[in-house]
Amino acid sequence: MFTDKQRQEAIALRHALHQHPELMYQETQTAKRVAERLRALGYRVTEGIAKTGVLAELDTGREGPVIAFRADMDALPIHEANTFGHRSQREGLMHACGHDGHTAALMLAAEAIMESRDELCGHLKLIFQPAEEGGNGADAMVKAGVLENPRVEAIFGYHNRPGFPEGQLFVKPGPAMGGNDTFRVTIQGVSGHAAMPHLAVDPIYVGASLVQQLQGLVARHKSPLESGVITVAAFHAGDAANVIPGSAELLVNIRSDRPSSREALAGKLEQVTQGVCDAHGARFTLEHVHQIPPLANDSEWSKRVLALASEYAVSDDIQQLDYMPTMGAEDFAFYLQEVPGCFFFVGNGDSAYLHNEHYDFNDRILPVAGGMFVALARGLLAHG
Repeated sequence: MFTDKQRQEAIALRHALHQHPELMYQETQTAKRVAERLRALGYRVTEGIAKTGVLAELDTGREGPVIAFRADMDALPIHEANTFGHRSQREGLMHACGHDGHTAALMLAAEAIMESRDELCGHLKLIFQPAEEGGNGADAMVKAGVLENPRVEAIFGYHNRPGFPEGQLFVKPGPAMGGNDTFRVTIQGVSGHAAMPHLAVDPIYVGASLVQQLQGLVARHKSPLESGVITVAAFHAGDAANVIPGSAELLVNIRSDRPSSREALAGKLEQVTQGVCDAHGARFTLEHVHQIPPLANDSEWSKRVLALASEYAVSDDIQQLDYMPTMGAEDFAFYLQEVPGCFFFVGNGDSAYLHNEHYDFNDRILPVAGGMFVALARGLLAHG
């Protein structure tokens, strides 16, 4: 499917991106490199979407489906501990999630797809997205209209997965990744002397009670057949040993696998907080800091991905999973709220895990990920 030259160029691009990571909504040089290459290949390119996003389009001039592929471009604020030659040259920044590989894989596919354009019909959109790491870049791209004019009928993307066999391509129909809701809970009590707690309303005690009560949502409100977890990731209050502080702040992170589990957890947070605070005479404010919906693959499109992966021999190891491979969130879910599609996975082998200072994307899986995009283009846009 790819020549040795194309594979080596993809690796070189991946290494260059890894050496020059950029944080969310700051991917200016990455976007420029991507846009220049896509123009050279013959795509119609639009830059500056949702600040730093890139959209490349191939209009075959023949009537047919409209499909889209997506890659993310942003890095993380992590100091890289690797010592190989392509380690990050920007201290404190690192491609620790493999977005450099996601971008390189779609760029690899872009060249092969353009080479076969005469065999295709319809319209293809390649979306290079900023700010997947906490910036809801997918939501921003959707609001900027990348799925419109013409309207996308199906969208596809992927993520590498450490801990799964190298090059294994797998799909989970239905719920495939967790939703992510983060809330800031500020409990307002009444400050006082540590020796006279009856004259105060202790927000630390109220907060500790809330931490315990929230686990009851997971244990007794969410179906045991669905997935979800609540983590109180931060708890800040007080700074003196003899003073009961006036307020406490908690960061609550809630993961869910589908709308019903999200409602059982995130949907009940305010009610539980109200009850705990009322019981102790405290007040509270609740701020919804960040939200990504659960990622659910369309079952029929998932079947098509698996069928095309086999038809085009994309990988020697193609699997359908019956369980969610991760509760981690992925903002590709915003696209899937608008149009059907499938977010597939490619095993990264026995590497350090995502967001780890020793992580590195596995170059050997580039032809698998890129090959899946090519197989989708050839299989879904074939004419004649």
